[in-house]
Amino acid sequence: MRHNTGRIRSTHGGNLPRPAEFDGLLKQGPVVTAEVAALLPDAVRYVVDRQLDCGMDVVNDGEYVKAAGGGSYTGYIHQRVTGWETLPIDPGKPRKREGVGARERRAFPGFYESGLWLQGSGGPVRPGYFTPGRPAEPATERVATGPVRYTGREAIEADVAALTRALAGKPAQVEGFIAALGPLSLGAGARNEHYATEEEYMTAVAEAVRQEYKAITDAGFIVQIDEPEFATSWQFYPDWDVPRYRRYLEFCVEIINHALDGLPADQIRFHVCWGSGHRPHVTDIDLVHIADLLLKINAQAYSVEAGNVRHAHEWTVWRDIKLPDGKLLVPGVISHATDLVEAPGLVAERLVNYASVAGRENVQAGTDCGIGSRVGHEEIVWAKLRAMTRGCELASEQLWGK
Repeated sequence: MRHNTGRIRSTHGGNLPRPAEFDGLLKQGPVVTAEVAALLPDAVRYVVDRQLDCGMDVVNDGEYVKAAGGGSYTGYIHQRVTGWETLPIDPGKPRKREGVGARERRAFPGFYESGLWLQGSGGPVRPGYFTPGRPAEPATERVATGPVRYTGREAIEADVAALTRALAGKPAQVEGFIAALGPLSLGAGARNEHYATEEEYMTAVAEAVRQEYKAITDAGFIVQIDEPEFATSWQFYPDWDVPRYRRYLEFCVEIINHALDGLPADQIRFHVCWGSGHRPHVTDIDLVHIADLLLKINAQAYSVEAGNVRHAHEWTVWRDIKLPDGKLLVPGVISHATDLVEAPGLVAERLVNYASVAGRENVQAGTDCGIGSRVGHEEIVWAKLRAMTRGCELASEQLWGK
């Protein structure tokens, strides 16, 4: 990944709006059909061009294949791995962990009873298109019942080929990235009934997803490891204190680094967030408690939420927790939590703050999460990205005096 030279570079979290006709095909089912596969290269070319029109420097395929493969940032991978079954929940067996927002449910029981917490989570649920109502209790769970294996080589090669074609002939300063699910988000929530220990199980998960990561880096692209669970797992264990959670994250770092073993760190970007649901977030774990552990992950860049109102102030954490030499921070200066389009001046202010603690060469503009399915309309998405690149220009003028 390139460091900044003379200006702030820009990127985003991954998920972007899809052309209406193509989107309709994707919603017909969770399987990537032959028709979708045939249209995907043109759709990826479209979304790459839209990103470049907005002035972006580091672009992707819009995560279009993820929409076809399950409707969420996690769903697509289940067509690319084996070893799990979806089984009825056995009330006689203890659950592995609690659900989304378990800590927060205690403080806002009425809010969670209403189902409003589902807003903004991505996938088929979008703010502005949501009917409140209590979500049904889960009747099934994912269980590891056999060897975990990666079977998605053909699928990831198609993803790589589509982005390669879309970037052909584009300016030299443009970089491409493909987002891939992290091992925690794939395996940590499922119950293990096959491997002798949790460590053995999660090691197998890491070795499976590594194959997807390697296909991306072998093609010369940046791989973004999507791992919100690095922060959001705090919610799943509501009775843990911070020292207990940090011990768990030390294990997580080992698993993530095992997944990255042998891959070029300068092509790895690690994304962590506190979940995209439009909920209070008052029980999010503070960045200060996990930032040092985040830096132990063998990536060059760290993408963190920095635009929403629960975490925008946490740029000050990096005054005391120093970014190692050669590393990059990609703060989210555009938020998925609001349809309000950020003022370029606010974007610039956020970037200048980060540059003051991490160095102007080491800060690139990003979004808190993928915003394609998390704000109310695609027009807002493109307006937010244009506001971000304009903010980069303003910040660059301040930081380099141009």
